[in-house]
Amino acid sequence: MFEKLEVFQMAQSMARQASLREGAIATNIANADTPGYRARDVASFADTYQTEHVTPMRATRPGHIGSDGSYTVSVGEDPDSDSTSPDGNGVAIEDEMVKAVEVKRQHDLALAIYKSSLNVLRSSLGKG
Repeated sequence: MFEKLEVFQMAQSMARQASLREGAIATNIANADTPGYRARDVASFADTYQTEHVTPMRATRPGHIGSDGSYTVSVGEDPDSDSTSPDGNGVAIEDEMVKAVEVKRQHDLALAIYKSSLNVLRSSLGKG
């Protein structure tokens, strides 16, 4: 019953998106000296969550697309990456460090939402 609450699903999706973005940032940093490598990033959580959850489709059969309630985000080239070095590399370590801080904040926010929701749920059940 309580595993289907939207606030918990949102917090989980936010944490998953932060994890995916952290992986993309780590890959960018690892390839900072690779000639021709272009920086990659993940679309913002607000954009992807809005497109995924604005008008949820109702699945009447298990075979329907999206019936598992999955949340998918793809990693693509970073459109904000304007810097290129002479060897064609598009990774700026400073930008990646700033993105890493943003990801940490997003992950902390997801945890705070989850903890607050659990506290409200516990209080409503008289256990908190």
